[in-house]
Amino acid sequence: MAEFTTNLVHGPAVNDNQTGAVATPVYKATTYAFSAIGAPVKYDYSRSGNPTRLAVEKQLATLEGGGQAFTFASGMAAIHAALAIFKAGDHIIVGNQIYGGTFRLFHQFFERWGLTFTSVDLRDPDQLAQAVQKNTKAIYFEPVTNPLLEVISVRQVTDFAKAHHLLTLVDNTFLSPALMQPLKLGADIVIHSATKYLAGHSELSAGVVVANDPKLADQVYFIQNALGAILSPEGANELTRGIKTLQLRINQQQVNACQLVRFLKSRTEVDRVYYPGLPDQPGYAILQTEAKGAGAVVAFELTASQDPVKFVNHLRLFTRAVSLGAVESLVELPSKMSHAELSPTEQLAAGIKPGLIRLAVGIEDAKDLITDLSQAFTKANKKGA
Repeated sequence: MAEFTTNLVHGPAVNDNQTGAVATPVYKATTYAFSAIGAPVKYDYSRSGNPTRLAVEKQLATLEGGGQAFTFASGMAAIHAALAIFKAGDHIIVGNQIYGGTFRLFHQFFERWGLTFTSVDLRDPDQLAQAVQKNTKAIYFEPVTNPLLEVISVRQVTDFAKAHHLLTLVDNTFLSPALMQPLKLGADIVIHSATKYLAGHSELSAGVVVANDPKLADQVYFIQNALGAILSPEGANELTRGIKTLQLRINQQQVNACQLVRFLKSRTEVDRVYYPGLPDQPGYAILQTEAKGAGAVVAFELTASQDPVKFVNHLRLFTRAVSLGAVESLVELPSKMSHAELSPTEQLAAGIKPGLIRLAVGIEDAKDLITDLSQAFTKANKKGA
């Protein structure tokens, strides 16, 4: 068994072409010939299977240490497929801090089709135990939450789930398999917005579902084939290319994130810094045992002396955008961007204050990023306005 970084570059052998090409070919065909009526075929129609897509799916399953992976046109399509294995009347326990788009999908789409959801703080065993109902089928959560970066123990949740015969679905987007492999911690299904760290260049929309159990994998495949929100051959090729540099990128992003955290903690304009890589953070000890790092997303709250809108608008090197995990550094104001669909009351209940800023740290020189933050602090000072 090769090491993780070797699998990033090579992945499972494909051996499906006669040219000796180093890169997996991009098969653009939408349909495939039958050698004869009744003869067995591996591929028949592109929605049902594609060699380029299969190659990256096998690689992703290897990276996550799971049974079978499936790629989709977006992270939301992947979440949709994972939740579609449940039926009307089923109840799902959900972490109380999840991506705003996931919140919308659950409550504005799946509730219409008979699923019910209960949001709880999964760090509290009592809340989790009280949320279980007779029709509860699964627990869904992000091990590092968005945007406050609270850490939920995957092992603790999966142990509870197995004791109660529940499935565990983990959105591993924030850490990627380079830093955490939830299936090895007991999870049943792992989900990624591959648009983020896996692809890594802000040019591809993609999603991933990895299922450990063959029966679960069959259910996910049925949904992928039935709904058709597949990743294109070109997209699969781009995802393969991005995966090759995942470890290099995330290593530098984490180094930069730590330097920015030290800088932010020294500023009087900052009331609080959220980053689980800090020893004084509640989730630090969990990540030390369940992950290989804390990722490269940093959040902080401005003091009342700062205008958060002006601060974000005056940043020049940080791009104002809602994604993360790419080579360039991004900044967002969650209350008005990623979580804008939540009401002010819902935002405050989730701990999202108007002055909360989220940075998705890239691979630029950290000195330049710090200089950019410094000038934004000066221009966002309300006394100087």
